[in-house]
Amino acid sequence: MSIQYSEDHTWLQRNDDGLTAVMGITVHAQDTLGDIVFVDLPDIGKTFAAREVAGVVESVKAAADVHMPAAGEIIEVNEALRADPSLANSDPLGAGWFFKVKLTQLSDLDALHDEASYQKLTD
Repeated sequence: MSIQYSEDHTWLQRNDDGLTAVMGITVHAQDTLGDIVFVDLPDIGKTFAAREVAGVVESVKAAADVHMPAAGEIIEVNEALRADPSLANSDPLGAGWFFKVKLTQLSDLDALHDEASYQKLTD
């Protein structure tokens, strides 16, 4: 499935089942932050509303909140990212993913952008 983007500079890609998704920060977010040195990931089983702060990312320049693009329950976190936060810089849409969620409010996805409309936000 295609990636959707939030105005908070996170991305979401639904799995084939349509009810679970992988989330992370966008290329634009990591470019703006610079070299990422620390990530604070949520606990498995915790639930968040759309746009709620679910984690923190720190770079050599700044710290930023990581907002949920859609409501859901955390079902997995990327331990490789916790061990090597630079993955969010080198591969933000791949190995640098932050967490996986079970989506609880599919209507939240209507507020997300496709790649073209997100690109307009960041130009």
